[in-house]
Amino acid sequence: MNDLVLDVQGLRKSYEQGETSVEVLKNVDLQVLTGQKHAIIGASGAGKSTLLHLLGGLDRASGGSVTVMGKTLDKMSEKQLGILRNKHLGFIYQFHHLLAEFSALENIMMPLLIRRESMESATEQAMLLLQQVGLEHRSTHKPGELSGGERQRVALARALVTHPDCVLADEPTGNLDEKTAEAMMDLMLSLNETRKTALVIVTHDLSIAGSMQFQWEMHDGGLVRIN
Repeated sequence: MNDLVLDVQGLRKSYEQGETSVEVLKNVDLQVLTGQKHAIIGASGAGKSTLLHLLGGLDRASGGSVTVMGKTLDKMSEKQLGILRNKHLGFIYQFHHLLAEFSALENIMMPLLIRRESMESATEQAMLLLQQVGLEHRSTHKPGELSGGERQRVALARALVTHPDCVLADEPTGNLDEKTAEAMMDLMLSLNETRKTALVIVTHDLSIAGSMQFQWEMHDGGLVRIN
């Protein structure tokens, strides 16, 4: 299976600061196929998070194109983008962004309920993911009752519960201690292997980057292959 999940062509992004225009991304090209693992490294402020936001349709590009599963994002409405994200993409951030008032199980169920799956089906799928991330015994706990590592594992389960074609992860282990970070990455790589979910991970951690098939560096607004 060699399907093209993400196709980025000549992507540009600039921001207006007063009367000047600051170019963050310059003609970025990237192709991601089913099950591939890509790491993006680079200095702070190099544009890594900006790129990830554009890949997920969370921000609009200044030029060029991003195509997800054959659909070009700049031609889509906000509602269409929301549906596409729910169907094809999973997101993991340095901060878990779990909903404080809901349990671990309910947080994971949320993307399925948004797509109008039944409560029974959503519960069953979410519990299966909780088991896979080793947290079935914490299903009724709210985020405030979980450790940092547990919250990140719940966020990972939430990102994967819809069986996305690609997970976009922005410093997913940045707030974790070394042992928990390693366990989290092992989990992501294992789920990538079993589900054939493509991974695009922005990271400062060179050991994480080294575990990916493809390694890129953001430099001077461009993306350069380094392996």
